[in-house]
Amino acid sequence: MEMERFKGKKVLIVGIGKTGFSLINFFNKLECEIRVTDIKPIFDLNKSVKKLKKIEPPLEMTFGEHKDEDFLEADVIVYSAAVNPNLPQLELARKNGKEVYSDFALAYKLCKKPVIAVCGSFGRTTIAAMIGFTLKVDGKNVFVGGTSEMPFIEYCLLPNMNEIDYVVVEVSAIQMKSLQDFHPKLVVFPNIGENFSKANFASVSEYIETKLSIIKKLSPEDTLVANYDSLANNAFFRNANCQLYWYSRRSYVTLGVMNEIQGTHFHDRRIHSNINYHSEFKVSKMRIVGQNNRENLMAAVTACKALDVSDDAIQTCIEKFPGIPNRMEFIMEKNGVSFYNDSKAETMPEMLASLKSFKEPVILIAGGKDNEDLNFDPFAKDMIGNARVLVLVGECKERLNRALGDHNQTYIVGSFEESVLFAYQKSRTGDVILLSPGNPASDFFRDYEERGNYFKKLVYQL
Repeated sequence: MEMERFKGKKVLIVGIGKTGFSLINFFNKLECEIRVTDIKPIFDLNKSVKKLKKIEPPLEMTFGEHKDEDFLEADVIVYSAAVNPNLPQLELARKNGKEVYSDFALAYKLCKKPVIAVCGSFGRTTIAAMIGFTLKVDGKNVFVGGTSEMPFIEYCLLPNMNEIDYVVVEVSAIQMKSLQDFHPKLVVFPNIGENFSKANFASVSEYIETKLSIIKKLSPEDTLVANYDSLANNAFFRNANCQLYWYSRRSYVTLGVMNEIQGTHFHDRRIHSNINYHSEFKVSKMRIVGQNNRENLMAAVTACKALDVSDDAIQTCIEKFPGIPNRMEFIMEKNGVSFYNDSKAETMPEMLASLKSFKEPVILIAGGKDNEDLNFDPFAKDMIGNARVLVLVGECKERLNRALGDHNQTYIVGSFEESVLFAYQKSRTGDVILLSPGNPASDFFRDYEERGNYFKKLVYQL
């Protein structure tokens, strides 16, 4: 076993976040001597340090600096995604013949299963979750990860690691930078954005080149799934040396490319896919909402068709996939009223985008931490135009209410509990009740996740 060769080694873990704790669990199982180091001073890491002190056997810790000797005394050094791979101490360790890995590279080295990599700048989490959901419906054992919430290394901690059929991972450009021989079976590429981390990339072109480096490694046995609507003009994709499937929210018939490309498109109110054999999928009972999500769904359908997943499993995903927690997540339907949790929408533009995704009448629950510098006036017209009823809660409710003027379907409630009850009382069959706050959750909650989970709990109790 590849893992065994780390047994009892001296390991240095660089960066203490969720990934850091996953790495500690991993190396603890292998009875390694572990030291952690983080550039942040100890008082900034208060919560993490309390957790670290509870770990048995006790760890060595260095905070507020990276000491050269920590790096030179270790046999193996693993850094998490937030750490710059060109850190001088990491360079020093490499020069001195130490084994240096990013957490992602280490997990990939230990992974002996077919990897499905979801790249691109946005939509990754949803696409990865949809592919995982569909494969599970089809009876496969799947690991979905590669994020800070579910680091790839967690795969190596699974008790049934050897029974996994597919590993679906999200891959960011920063992770790509730390991977030498990354060679997935299937790559999904929805888009290439221009926003990148200035700390890790010198320029847009270096960022894009890093993102695309994954495609250079693909061979004719591998598969690339790409978004026709945003990448069809990119010669890099068109000339990729592998099996290429496109997907589009538009119809290949109307675009006039039906005979020259293989893949998935939306034609005549159905999803059509001609990969391996022709399939059609009905979208009338589609659970998820929003244009981006529909695009993500096309990507997932194309990937699943390429993996020869059954049509039934794909149709089930279309009808039952609830969305990602706290992002336009479908919770349930009660007496003809559908509830959606969009707690992650913490800015007004995000909230408006979510609000405009519904064809049904919406009762919107909005509000949260007040930021005096934010002017709500420019958003008032769209809020009134796209919601049947507005329920305001949280610190900023009075200011938000003033911006909405004397709109007679705006109500201010005292507490978060009350907002859900009141929205439900105001609802009628066919309505959507949407929590999309447009403001941060930190007035009453730790973060948007806590707010979203509490919302779900209140909805289930109705």
